[in-house]
Amino acid sequence: MGDQLIRVDMTNLTATVEDFPDKWKMLGGRSLSARILVEECEPTCDPLGPENLLVLAPGVLSGTAAPTSGRMSVGGKSPLTGGIKEANAGGNPAQDMMKLGFRVIIVSGQPADREARYALDVLGDDVSIKEVPDCKGMWNYALIEHLAKSYTANASFVSIGPAGERMMRGASVCCTDQDDERRPARHAARGGLGAVMGAKGLKYVAVDAGKTGVRHGADKKAFMALCKGMSKTYLGGPQPMQYGTSPSVDMAQMLHTFPYKNRVEGQSPDAATLTGTGIIESFEERGGGMHNCMTGCIVSCSNVVHDVDGNYKTSALEFETLTLLGANCAVDTWDKVASLDRLCDEVGLDTIETGAAIGILMDSGGMEWGDNEAMEKLIAEVASGSDRADMIGHGADATGKATGHHRIPTVHGQAIPAWDPRPLKATGVTYVTSAMGADHTAGLVVNPGATPDQLARLSQEQQHINASIDASGFCMFLMPNMEQIREFYSAFFGEEITRERFLDLTWQCLADEWEFNKRAGWTKADDKMPQCMQEDAVGPEGAKVVFDVDDDVIQATYERMIEPTEEVFAKMGAA
Repeated sequence: MGDQLIRVDMTNLTATVEDFPDKWKMLGGRSLSARILVEECEPTCDPLGPENLLVLAPGVLSGTAAPTSGRMSVGGKSPLTGGIKEANAGGNPAQDMMKLGFRVIIVSGQPADREARYALDVLGDDVSIKEVPDCKGMWNYALIEHLAKSYTANASFVSIGPAGERMMRGASVCCTDQDDERRPARHAARGGLGAVMGAKGLKYVAVDAGKTGVRHGADKKAFMALCKGMSKTYLGGPQPMQYGTSPSVDMAQMLHTFPYKNRVEGQSPDAATLTGTGIIESFEERGGGMHNCMTGCIVSCSNVVHDVDGNYKTSALEFETLTLLGANCAVDTWDKVASLDRLCDEVGLDTIETGAAIGILMDSGGMEWGDNEAMEKLIAEVASGSDRADMIGHGADATGKATGHHRIPTVHGQAIPAWDPRPLKATGVTYVTSAMGADHTAGLVVNPGATPDQLARLSQEQQHINASIDASGFCMFLMPNMEQIREFYSAFFGEEITRERFLDLTWQCLADEWEFNKRAGWTKADDKMPQCMQEDAVGPEGAKVVFDVDDDVIQATYERMIEPTEEVFAKMGAA
């Protein structure tokens, strides 16, 4: 049996299995999601209506022995940006789907009973939908604990919390990790795709691959040689991500891209108590440590954070969360941020969007700076609803409009991540040109010394490599370059994929995303930073900067400029 796909019609409550089209053979993850949305989704549709699609697409190499390659792309039209969105998560659901030969799940329609909750079971060859009234409103951790009683220990889950059920535009989609506890700590967080899943009435997807083995490349010998070679090279090297992203606080503070108090400054006075170094030091006394979120990962970048009594609190407390829920809101310790992170995972909210929204609320005078207890209460309240909690649940733009505040750091309706576009102007170019809105995973460039003539190319290079990584299923923390991914594709498909062809595949992903947004109504006039990023300067005294990149530089990013040479491919890797 060849590869297949699953189509779920939530209007008629049916799930059908089809052969995977040959025209999509080399597409996976983000590139597959983009192609499906361009071909099958009306770009002007209501993101929370029946015409929108929810796409769950593992990467091309997910389910194989390729190291750290089991990522899942969640796609759809974003209720936050009004454009196309892909959000990426680790955990085991993508691995399990691909082991079963399911390349993608495409969810359409909407149930007549908007209060009903449903689940999709993918249990080996058995694919079905069932109503799950007992799961309605459950927080993510309680939900997975509940499901563990009725599914085998092999099952993995994709779920939403109450924020997604309530269609909050900052809601995330959760994947369970590979530990025995199957913690729901891997979130495809950005763009509000949890709200799209909630609008479909879909509370969770269960995938059980049983004892099904890994997928093999068509050229098995060459593929396994690449797997062994990449693992040996990574494990024998410096392993820059061995402690994850949390220690990035120190570098960000130095570069003035550790936003404080709704980005009025680029450094926090509490950096020393927010940095991930403190998390690492806590392992000896509290327990916890580093682990891998998915089967086959060799990076193990995810921290497991315990409280002072040695009890599990949260997992993967990352730099972005320490920044947006921490420094941006004047919260002063990583321990306090860990509690906020756990709450966001429970309720099902993007920590970046939520931190940015609360920062605006604080800046407008609606909450005291650094009041983490009030923050916890407000985030928990999103599960049941109130005017102020819903404002936060709908994100930074909604909060800015509701408070009437002038400082709203968003691009295309989505909150700007930790990496600030004022000192990192090439990253700012990514924020305004990426189809994803302000999203560091679309193309982060940590190069504060870049000159204006370099910005468009630097951004485009990173947008290329990140799109190819998201399509492949590799985790960017493995730091593969374009040449390595191309070689894996050639061995996996059993045919030589030239650099020209591979570059075409990646460019087509970006072009599909831009085309969708063009049809959705995005224009060049929308490719701009908010006024506060153009006026509020950050940086050291005497060298403060704003985002002042000329429009012609920004628009040049849309002109294809990457050459398919061995030198270029080897150089283009994740930042």
